[in-house]
Order: sequence, then C-alpha cells, then structure tokens
Amino acid sequence: MNRRVHLLISGRVQGVCFRMYTQNEAQQLGVAGWVRNRDDGRVEVVAEGDEPALAGFVDWCRHGPPYAQVTRFEESYSQPIGEFDGFRVRY
Repeated sequence: MNRRVHLLISGRVQGVCFRMYTQNEAQQLGVAGWVRNRDDGRVEVVAEGDEPALAGFVDWCRHGPPYAQVTRFEESYSQPIGEFDGFRVRY
C-alpha cells in the first residue's frame, strides 16, 4: 500500500546539503516526491512510496545528513496522488 507524507524539518537543516542527501536517500529507497528549502529556515519534503520504503525514508529524515541537527520534526500523512515520477530538489 502506498502513502504520502508531508514533512517540515527545523533546526540546522540548511547549508548542510540536506536536500542533496534527502534526494539520494529517496532514490535509494524508491520514494518519489520533492524536497526544498523554505524561506523560514526549514526544509520541506513531500514524498510518496510504499509503506516500508516511506517509513525508512521518514526515519532517515528525522536526523538527516551528518552535519544536520534536527530540532523539530512535523509529519502528516495522506492518500497518495501519484503525481511524481522520481525525487527532485526544488529551488
């Protein structure tokens, strides 16, 4: 079964290659969607995938890449739309 997740990640998450590492992790797990930096300093992620892959991806996002420090993690789930054909960094 597929699911969709929307994440808002706060802390030291910009300037530490969070987006690039997130894209790599998503591609390895077969998760589709996008990641972007927000003007308020958070990183935003929208992703879809099968339950086990998405769960692993969300767990990874809770701590992020080596130099990140996640201090707040917001997640919300919904039904997948199926609009993605891969995982991209949005600018």
